[in-house]
Amino acid sequence: MGDMELKTVKIEKPEDMNFILGQTHFIKSVEDLYEAMVNSVPNAKFGIAFCEASGSCKIRSEGNDSDLKKLAEKNAANIGAGHTFIIFMKDCFPLNVLNSIKNIPEVCSIYCATANPTKVVIAESKLGNEIGRGILGVIDGFVPKGVENKEEIAWRKKFLRDIGYKL
Repeated sequence: MGDMELKTVKIEKPEDMNFILGQTHFIKSVEDLYEAMVNSVPNAKFGIAFCEASGSCKIRSEGNDSDLKKLAEKNAANIGAGHTFIIFMKDCFPLNVLNSIKNIPEVCSIYCATANPTKVVIAESKLGNEIGRGILGVIDGFVPKGVENKEEIAWRKKFLRDIGYKL
């Protein structure tokens, strides 16, 4: 019988940087994710890394910003779960690209899209010389501190209008 261990991996990134973490299933995913980013927000800067789950089991990466590409590679290596991808971005938000990414045929799921401090919950299994890792979920941000009051509702509505997401 094999052994399984639960681990958490902290996403390493600048405090206000957004990223998307998901699962996909095919070697061409990194190229399709690149195209989705470029076609959604042409001026965005980003780095993508994808953990191949079979064959040579390499971390495949692309991007138009070398620092973000290295950041994606580092976090993908830390997570080390097959068929997962991570995208770090500047000059755009997940909101701008998420639907394009979800519409890529080989994308299976999105675990999170956030700038919050994030931990990835990993299961690692060992059977003989075979080691596999999978993402069970994510811990995105912090525990709620109550229900918003009238002033906080007003602040939220004003904020969304101030940044141009509502009329």
